[in-house]
Amino acid sequence: MPTDQAEAIVLRTMNVGDQDKIAVFFSRDKGILRGMAKGARKFGNRFGSSLEPMSVVRVFYYEKERRDLVTVSGCDLVESFFEIQAQPETAFLLTYFAELVEEFAPARAREEVLYRLLLSVLHSLKEGGDRAFAAAYFEAWFLQWNGLLPDLSACRKCRKPLVPGWLAPKRDGAYCADCTSLKKEEVPAETQAFLRWTKKNPPPGACVQPFAPDEIAKIRKTLQAMIVYHMEREPRTLNFLKMK
Repeated sequence: MPTDQAEAIVLRTMNVGDQDKIAVFFSRDKGILRGMAKGARKFGNRFGSSLEPMSVVRVFYYEKERRDLVTVSGCDLVESFFEIQAQPETAFLLTYFAELVEEFAPARAREEVLYRLLLSVLHSLKEGGDRAFAAAYFEAWFLQWNGLLPDLSACRKCRKPLVPGWLAPKRDGAYCADCTSLKKEEVPAETQAFLRWTKKNPPPGACVQPFAPDEIAKIRKTLQAMIVYHMEREPRTLNFLKMK
């Protein structure tokens, strides 16, 4: 049977039976792929450490008609991000990224921008980048990629600058203090400067961050409010991250 292949990031795996695993891959060219890796739990199996979450791999697979799962015949490790996940906070953050990608990325469709976003954030963390800043960077670009990031530079009603503002109920913009009837989800004044920065720069590694930690924390609350609204539920890992 012909074998196909793809460069992909392993999002997660789950055990099946005594010896097998189902792996969820995010492919550069083919979006989400779900595959059965037979014998992946056996001692000395051919997959080795290539199925660890957030590993970049070259996955070889074949598929049959009317089956949702492909069969993974091999997996070559291209780059590992195993070491950065020794810290539980980083491991949970990457699980959060994986959940968002799996939820929103389509199956069998090329998603070059989102793939490069996830890979760039992984490299940032591997180089010693700040977790909170990397998370805000990912969340901002993730909303942008999905077309869910509204204009937050001016009030939706009167077009005055938002210094600060408050998210509209449908998360399709924000209102100034004079036009809002509900001051629930604040859009901090630094949000626009941060969004402009992300469009011009990659996520930084181990260097001085261009925004203060308290500014990033406020910005992330705004970005997460939009993600939760459009996802129609809170990501499972997000509640844990909020406690950190």
